[in-house]
Amino acid sequence: MVLRPAPFRRRARARVRRALTASLAVGGLLLTVSLTTGAAPPRGGPAAGGPTPVTRVGAAPGTATPLAGFATQSSAKVSDTPAAVSTPGYPASGWHPVGPRSTVLAGLLAAGAYPDPFYSTNLEKIPAADFTVPWWYRGDFTVADTSRRTYLDVSGVVSAADVYVNGAQVATKDRIAGAYTRHELDVTDLVRAGTNTVAFRVQPNDPRKNLTMGWIDWLQPPPDENMGIVRDVLVRRGGPVALRDAHVTTRLDTESLASAELTVKARVRNDSASQVTATVSGTAGPAAISRTVPLAPHETKAVTFTPADFPQLRLDRPKVWWPAGMGDQPLYDLDLTATVSGTPSDTAHHSFGIRDVKAPLNADGARQYRVNGRPLLIKAGGWSPDVFLRWDARSVEDRLKYTLDLGLNTVRLEGHIEPDEFFDLADRYGVLTLPGWECCDKWEGQVNGEETGEKWTPADYPVAKDSMAAEAARLRDHPSVISFLIGSDFAPDATIEKNYLDALEAADWPTPVIPAASAKSSPKLGKSGMKMTGPYDWVPPDYWYAKREGGATGFNSETSAGPDIPTLDTLRRMMSPSELETLWRDPSAKQYHRSPSGTFGDLKLFDNALIGRYGKPTGLTDYVRKAGLARYEAVRAQFEAYARNFSDTSRPATGVVHWMLNSGWTSLHWQLFDRYLDQGGAYYGAKKANEPLHIQYSYDSRSVVVVNSEHTAATGLTARVSLYTPDGTRKFDKSATGLRVPGDGGKATALTVPAEVSGVSGAYLVKLQLTDGAGKEVSRNVYWLSTEKDVLDWDNTDWYYTPTTSYADLTGLDDMAEAPVSATATTTGGPDSTATTTVTLRNTGSGRTPALLVDAHLVNGSGKPVLPVRWSDNEVSLWPGESVTLTATYRTADLGGSAPSVRISGWNTATRTVPAATKAR
Repeated sequence: MVLRPAPFRRRARARVRRALTASLAVGGLLLTVSLTTGAAPPRGGPAAGGPTPVTRVGAAPGTATPLAGFATQSSAKVSDTPAAVSTPGYPASGWHPVGPRSTVLAGLLAAGAYPDPFYSTNLEKIPAADFTVPWWYRGDFTVADTSRRTYLDVSGVVSAADVYVNGAQVATKDRIAGAYTRHELDVTDLVRAGTNTVAFRVQPNDPRKNLTMGWIDWLQPPPDENMGIVRDVLVRRGGPVALRDAHVTTRLDTESLASAELTVKARVRNDSASQVTATVSGTAGPAAISRTVPLAPHETKAVTFTPADFPQLRLDRPKVWWPAGMGDQPLYDLDLTATVSGTPSDTAHHSFGIRDVKAPLNADGARQYRVNGRPLLIKAGGWSPDVFLRWDARSVEDRLKYTLDLGLNTVRLEGHIEPDEFFDLADRYGVLTLPGWECCDKWEGQVNGEETGEKWTPADYPVAKDSMAAEAARLRDHPSVISFLIGSDFAPDATIEKNYLDALEAADWPTPVIPAASAKSSPKLGKSGMKMTGPYDWVPPDYWYAKREGGATGFNSETSAGPDIPTLDTLRRMMSPSELETLWRDPSAKQYHRSPSGTFGDLKLFDNALIGRYGKPTGLTDYVRKAGLARYEAVRAQFEAYARNFSDTSRPATGVVHWMLNSGWTSLHWQLFDRYLDQGGAYYGAKKANEPLHIQYSYDSRSVVVVNSEHTAATGLTARVSLYTPDGTRKFDKSATGLRVPGDGGKATALTVPAEVSGVSGAYLVKLQLTDGAGKEVSRNVYWLSTEKDVLDWDNTDWYYTPTTSYADLTGLDDMAEAPVSATATTTGGPDSTATTTVTLRNTGSGRTPALLVDAHLVNGSGKPVLPVRWSDNEVSLWPGESVTLTATYRTADLGGSAPSVRISGWNTATRTVPAATKAR
């Protein structure tokens, strides 16, 4: 076999990528700092002559106020001293206003400095040289009461920064380093009544040299490499005693789910020069707790509340948190207050969930997740943030809703670990998350041989450990987080692993720690139980059914059939007319919107298969039409194969991560939906495959199988399979009745399609129908197959695909007669400023020809897609006389004040648009 080893596999990807402070280190322990003195800042009012927003900071104990934004400027254009720049009243004229979380380039884009970076090759025209020098970030905040202690809570600096407050340096770039470290700076002695200034001199980022974030080969990287501050800078206020590291560990009885135990932990720190006695009290869910703690000057103590000392922390009939589709997502609150002599000094608050996660290795060495004692097939997508790391809570919420609409239960975050709100949303919606460090840059530079990423220096080890400690403390109480992957393509060595595990243990990390997303081992954790065998580029649908390479066995941490051609609407938004012409005409052309990678820079594999299987495109519209069918069948087969094999007794499938879920920019590959949230074949292929109760065809054995991912068994079902020639002539029809399908991912084989059917040659259609005991259709699935099979050359498998030596012949689909489809649509208003458009489609043809993959697109008055939108079903196939009613739910505001319409199109259905009249409620 010619499968190349893992080091080569990612090497091909990697070639294309390019004073004193105390950190929130292990367990979130915060230490006071000494300050380097500088020029005394003047007292006074608001800063003069600059766009710096002013943040008003309250004095209440426990207040944590994020800076409202900054003014930025290149250090090449600033000749003043850091003391001057960080002094209130500094005239920051000509500086650029940016938000509280912003890379340099994101701020410049918001200011209109460059044309749309998502269109054509505009991104590469932005001069990268502008970002090879440090940039200043300058923000003002006001304080009225200086009797309180004041701290700066700093994280999300890419790549490092010197920090100044009111003219004095309080931290150096050697300490404020790494995108994920978190630091607390005690600036009490510098803060004055009135306006105060904090300034960051942010260093350029190079993910090959810094423990930050890189884009690998997902997309064209931004020329600033995301340098900036991408998480909130908080101004914390409090009294003499600080309350830090508050969290809850939970222990659930997974046999009965009838009881749970809570343990509450925190650290209290005396920042005064006097001995004090602090009282820590509050509630953890329904349980009230309190304890007094004597503290010497500048002493820190751990405080623990256990069920042994506080029986109320034993909960009967707890509200258990479940992944979406398995149950509800209740959350509890932890609220603590530290008081001194009856006066509140500090507070802590956050939410937590009660759930149990285990992920042992099965008999085959694959990682098998169990949540609250129930086995779960991980059906995931690789998550990508915006390429400029711009945080948009509504957009993130839309994408998580799409995740659930697709029938997925998990997202994997390889690096780019999102802000707190992301995990709050995941908790609320029941989307599981698999965060971890990324490959192909500095994070794995010490262990990845000759791949991109510099070897570690002694200074990198504490940055990595502090990063792990900070992320562990931030993520541990989120029930949506079910693991941390401390390696991606490579597992850490003994020293790095120990540092990570020590940090995780100190943080009371509650879920499985995975040494790598690939089939690697680390000295203490052992085998990963995952595989990273590809593919990453086009393979035929039957590839997924083989229990080898990337096929449906074990846990595949990143894999897909590669390219995804968006809808025509999106293509026209992202590519110039000449680029669109090249897109459908030249498979070998370099595609800027695919990848910077030499391996993934063109669409040759995908286009050759498209031509070989469906026939040469006649134009852009035909190319997109054929690509939609190809993506539908490829994605559907991937998820169906893993679902079918989940309950196998031998070498079962346990998890699959589609690479990827989405893209952070306008892309031609690795996505189930595009940057604008439009949906095509890939989206609806996944949505179909992941139906809770689903009938499907097996490409390997021709068996018709029903898979049930719901908890309860399904009984009294009837499965029917019918085979048709492209003109609609039925050549085979058979049913199986009385089917019972176990729950929790169980399956039942209904029947098997014959290897040969008289009168069927070349392309043909297979219609599967599943009905319940009352005769109601509960699942329908339509396949287009060929008597000539795709032939895989397994012996010449490469790290990113398996060659296909001959293609299935689906060209007969082009001979299908046009199928007339009527459409009527009405719209009603819904809750929370939403609307629902209901569409009824009917194949009105008088002959036999079905309408294949009819698509309904909601559009506004200008004919542009209304996005995001969630359809009950879409891309449906209808035989003459059949009809279906679909619903689309969306935000009314996204219509832009126009009336909605529905654009109908399909493989052999003419495109037309019908109005969706508003109906009174």
